[in-house]
Amino acid sequence: MQKTTLENGIRIVTEFIPYVRSATVGFWLKVGSQNEAERQLGISHMIEHMMFKGTAARSAREIAEAIDATGGQINAYTEKEYTCYYGRVPDEHFGLLVEILADMLLNSLFLGHEVEKEKGVILEEIRMYNDSPEDLVHEALLESVLKPHPVSRGILGTEETVQSLQRDDLLAYVVENYVPSNLVISVVGNVEHGEVVEHAARHLARWRGRRPLRQSIAQPQGCGQAFRVRDTEQAHICLGVPGLSRRDEDKYVLHILDAALGGGMSSRLFQSLREDRGLVYSTFSYHTCYEDVGTVAVYAGTSPKNTSQVIKLIREECQRVAREGLRPEELVRAKEQLKGGMLLELESMGVRMGRLAKAELYDEKLLTPQEEIAKIDAVGPRDIQRVAHRLFVERPFSLAVVGPIPKAKLIEEAAFETV
Repeated sequence: MQKTTLENGIRIVTEFIPYVRSATVGFWLKVGSQNEAERQLGISHMIEHMMFKGTAARSAREIAEAIDATGGQINAYTEKEYTCYYGRVPDEHFGLLVEILADMLLNSLFLGHEVEKEKGVILEEIRMYNDSPEDLVHEALLESVLKPHPVSRGILGTEETVQSLQRDDLLAYVVENYVPSNLVISVVGNVEHGEVVEHAARHLARWRGRRPLRQSIAQPQGCGQAFRVRDTEQAHICLGVPGLSRRDEDKYVLHILDAALGGGMSSRLFQSLREDRGLVYSTFSYHTCYEDVGTVAVYAGTSPKNTSQVIKLIREECQRVAREGLRPEELVRAKEQLKGGMLLELESMGVRMGRLAKAELYDEKLLTPQEEIAKIDAVGPRDIQRVAHRLFVERPFSLAVVGPIPKAKLIEEAAFETV
């Protein structure tokens, strides 16, 4: 990995891979939904959409045609803590991709009629999301676990906030947050570092902007319940606790614990809930590590009549790990699963590009694969038990359910009297 910081604060990180014929480029801005005020929820996501709607030099169609003509792709996505604009092209077209991304970043027009049209698109996206119980239950749990921390809020915003956003709101938000010090350019592929710096400087060196002030952030309360009554065939359940931040060294222990608990078909939850009892078709655990906070969660979809039983079994399995730890063969299998998965992921240029960018965005040391493997191998049985106790005993569970079961019925069945 090589790094250069331009005079205006833009950080450029690259990895030269000569055996591919492509260049994968990401423009990563450290601004996402957690930076939004209550009245402007969804503005980061709307700006991401509007960046593709035309600049002073290119229409939306011309942006798409220019990239399509190379055989490449261009896209973007918004997260809680960052927004990423990225593309992949044959290496000979690397310069064009950088130019287009820079043009979008600096010269997007945000035309009023396009803003109004895109509101309609995003409103349909919100409605589609609300019609998906599998998506809704995860967002409901995140809010229950981390509220009032701003990462607990949804990325899309609400119908009311999206409808209220105006062109001037978008422009003001861009001026405040789309600044050089917030940008990391990450490039992986058959392009030399010097060439990347040259192209980036050509289009972005004269860009100026003040570093935004970091706002004080409310800390999560760590416990809550969320119920959404929907006419679905299944009850969609998420049970979770506050997790670990990106800065917590125990995150490597958590990776292994998560893999053993619900990370695949051999995991405890899959075997217990599906193979042994036939209560679910889909169940898994997952964790998310944000800059300051995190979550650990378990999902299961089951028949409404089995909801209370499934909730009880999930909690019991989590707490059993805290009491007893993992069996030696489970620990070995989870470690090998993680190491193998990491090595396979590194065959993706997009994954490699993201690793570089996130390390820089979060001011972290970029570990080599060998260093990460050493971190995984160093985890012992007592570490697993200690972190499981920290997560599942010291912290109360939160619960989210989306399905045909009202909250009152679950209370009557005492499904979560201590949640």
